[in-house]
Amino acid sequence: MSEHAEEPSGGEVDPALAEAVEAAFDDVDLDAAAAAPTAAAQAPADGEPEEAEPPTEEPSELEVAQASAAQAAEDLARARADLYNLQQEYQSFVRRSREGAQGHREAGQAAVVEALIPVLDEVALAREHGDLTGPFEAMAGKLESVLGDKFGLVRFGEVGEVFDPALHEALMAVESAEVEEPTVNLVLQPGYRLGERVVRAARVQVANPA
Repeated sequence: MSEHAEEPSGGEVDPALAEAVEAAFDDVDLDAAAAAPTAAAQAPADGEPEEAEPPTEEPSELEVAQASAAQAAEDLARARADLYNLQQEYQSFVRRSREGAQGHREAGQAAVVEALIPVLDEVALAREHGDLTGPFEAMAGKLESVLGDKFGLVRFGEVGEVFDPALHEALMAVESAEVEEPTVNLVLQPGYRLGERVVRAARVQVANPA
């Protein structure tokens, strides 16, 4: 037998050689080695500058001042609108308060007059019969004067007035050839009015055309 190892025949790989090759690649990361060419292809070539991102432009002092002025103008317009709405609400409140106060005042006056109407009827009846004399006549006159001057009370209802359903309450009716339209023929109880408000309609007898 020769001293040299026998060469493998028929193209067979020498097991010792295969084992030596595998041992040489034990410390090599085959996956990283495969990815390295791709990364190298994506990297810029030597001497070629990398594409830089466009710089962000900062607003100038003029643009900042213009934006601040526009915001201030908008805030001022809103403040003026709020002030206008507040003034309108206040004026509406004042108007409603005055109208409410006037209504309460008129209601109070009407309540006083309505409470005194029976007394005024007795005064008018006593005057018609001649029973209102002496101190009572002076007191009755003063009462009527106070109600007229201080409260604006007006007595109405006279014979010969044209009958008005808004002012007169017809309790009786007769026919007469002396009238051409319904007319007050007799006042049974006078009416009373506070301004334009009728506190009590005059109770009358009406004469209708015959």
